[in-house]
Amino acid sequence: WALRWYALDVDYEMAGEDLQTAADVAGKITKLLGGEKPAGFHYKLFLDENNQKISKSKGNGLTIEQWLTYAPNESLAYYLFGRPTSGKKLYFDVIPKAVDEYLQFAEKLPQQHNEPDKMLDNPAWYIHDGDHTRVPEVPVSFALLLNLASAANAHDKATMWGFIRRYAPKASPEGAPFLDQLVGFAVRYYNDFVLPSKTYRLPDERERKALADLSARLEKLPGDADTEALQTEVFSAGKENGYPKEELRNWFQAIYEVLIGQTQGPRFGTFIALYGKNETIQLIKDGLDGKFVKAEAA
Repeated sequence: WALRWYALDVDYEMAGEDLQTAADVAGKITKLLGGEKPAGFHYKLFLDENNQKISKSKGNGLTIEQWLTYAPNESLAYYLFGRPTSGKKLYFDVIPKAVDEYLQFAEKLPQQHNEPDKMLDNPAWYIHDGDHTRVPEVPVSFALLLNLASAANAHDKATMWGFIRRYAPKASPEGAPFLDQLVGFAVRYYNDFVLPSKTYRLPDERERKALADLSARLEKLPGDADTEALQTEVFSAGKENGYPKEELRNWFQAIYEVLIGQTQGPRFGTFIALYGKNETIQLIKDGLDGKFVKAEAA
């Protein structure tokens, strides 16, 4: 390093934090030779889910190709953009979160193009080279698509689009190519990561009572009830069946564990609107009957 810096008059060098000591020593040698240590930037390491340094020898890393198998380029650009001076966890579970955080910033960009301060703080501005007109419109989150794939046991995009068209009638694979990409990624991610780890359970008595009440409430709602009305009934079914405000998180966790086989998910009202009111009522019935647990055991 020192010889290259001195001979080529290098004024900037970046490297991982594990090379900080080597860079300091090289800087001292460069000064002894009569040169100047270049300005430097030491980025943090990538870590696995156990906060261990990822490495090829351990095989605990995640390649660019693997990331792009399950998510679009923009999500990877967003992940790399943020917090360069902090260590980052890099494993498959971070992909859905990165996709949805990118979408949240991208959604704000068109409204910020006349507000330079906000625009320059938005990662999507850099990802899209400052062009707010290139931002895709996506009516559903990636997390919601994953939960839809899970509930519908979707193994292809056609199944997913059947639900999406009902939720967003103007959307189509041809008219929303970015959304169509996300649908494909969601199906692939679900089949490779979610499906093998799904674990259903039976509801306890309090959960059974609340789920039955939620089903009854949905029955009474009109077919065109919006997501807020649906979400209100989800909250009410929990609060009026033994879940005080401080325990509502447990109620939502129970919903996903009993009906989806996962511990968490997006707003359940939005999920109902996407999956369908009648389909959700049947999903609750199957969960109460233990259908998913029996199928898992078989």
